Amino acid sequence: MKYEQYSPSIIRWNHEYPTHWSCEKAKRFFANPKKLNKGNEESNVLSLTLRGVIRNNGEKPIGLSPSDYNTYQIFDSGELVFKLIDLNNISTSRVGMVPEKGIMSSAYIRFVPRADMNIKYFYYQYYDWYKRNIFNGLGEGVRQTLSGNDLRNLEILIPPREEQDQIVRYLDWQVSKINKLIAAKKHEIQLLEEERQVIIDTFVLRSLHEKETKVSSLSWDISIPLTWNAYKFNQIFNFGKGLAITKANLLPSGTPVISYGQVHSKTNTGTSIDDSLIRYVSEDYIQSAPNSLVHEGDFIFADTSEDYQGVGNCVYVDRDDTLFAGYHTVIARPKDKKARRYLSYLFLSSAWRYSLRKQVNGVKVYSVTQRILKNTCVILPPEDEQAEIVTLLDAQCARISVIKQKFHEEIERLQELRTRLVSDVVTGQIDVRGIEVPDFDMVGEIDSEEENLDDEDAAEETEEQEE
Repeated sequence: MKYEQYSPSIIRWNHEYPTHWSCEKAKRFFANPKKLNKGNEESNVLSLTLRGVIRNNGEKPIGLSPSDYNTYQIFDSGELVFKLIDLNNISTSRVGMVPEKGIMSSAYIRFVPRADMNIKYFYYQYYDWYKRNIFNGLGEGVRQTLSGNDLRNLEILIPPREEQDQIVRYLDWQVSKINKLIAAKKHEIQLLEEERQVIIDTFVLRSLHEKETKVSSLSWDISIPLTWNAYKFNQIFNFGKGLAITKANLLPSGTPVISYGQVHSKTNTGTSIDDSLIRYVSEDYIQSAPNSLVHEGDFIFADTSEDYQGVGNCVYVDRDDTLFAGYHTVIARPKDKKARRYLSYLFLSSAWRYSLRKQVNGVKVYSVTQRILKNTCVILPPEDEQAEIVTLLDAQCARISVIKQKFHEEIERLQELRTRLVSDVVTGQIDVRGIEVPDFDMVGEIDSEEENLDDEDAAEETEEQEE
């Protein structure tokens, strides 16, 4: 239900607002102080993620971290925080509400409320800007940044305080209901992923025909079918290195490249290349760095992982296109192209991953070097049996992917509903004043997706923090 009367808005992305609301510059309501963590006064490290502001671990933090937390700034509970560092890259922008005192990057924008206000209403309003990519159209400079003063000079909508409270109650209620539905569907996806892993583990190291087994001196203390063979990794593969580039070398178009962040992406199945993994670099690299080109049947391994589960993640190149391996990658090129498809499933198996993880070490990140890969074992069935296993696994994994895709589409529709609801309510397109909100349990953050900062974003944050 809409309000009775509206006034035209000077905010170009909101064409009107309820007449009894006001529209004023944010600087009247928010200060933008910066208090550095000198002498490591505060030790509670916070992170601004898709799930909001969460407590981090200073000893083993999410993403990369500065050498000295003196460079961080102190935030207090009930403040707003913005990451508007590289507005050319929509995916890296963030907005959050600070739940407790702690420290975050000095590159972030801190908003401290000046007046009696419901801070969560303004979080919802800025969250609406974030979801509509408003911030990304406002940046200035080569890196397209937005400063605290820039943000404070933009107009915001100000409902009466009592109405702010009602809007927050209503949105918390409705967002929680939607988040609950999303969580249930994500749980179904997790169960399907576990089923896929069980199927791969069951068939990738088991003969479909013979029962007699042997223990190879090269294998991982497991029995393998009698006619199968075990090899050292470097007996099967030659090695190469990805491009010596950084995120700054990426372009909107050009020659395709797959780097560390894409290897660890959730859309990487390990058995084929999803188009979402592709980034681009200059065509000049075809002449200057031909050894970093990959070919059909090659594997692109991430040479580091920020968590134990990501050790061994790789992309299987299943297309005969011009494609580079990018930064923080190791190229594994099969000497015998006949084995390549089966190997994509072997590298997903729990047994092979465990054999690799036993060799890595690290504190903040785990390194996966050529030397470590060389020391692992590769098990190969006869060619005809490889083909049978691949056919079986392709069929089973395709079945699971179809079901997962349906859940993902349902989640996407729910997320769109949530985004639209927040936008309509905080901009006054829906009047919720007369709606009675029942008691309810809060479910999740406004964006409840699990998030691991990928290396390119984390590295960028670290550079900003240490400048």
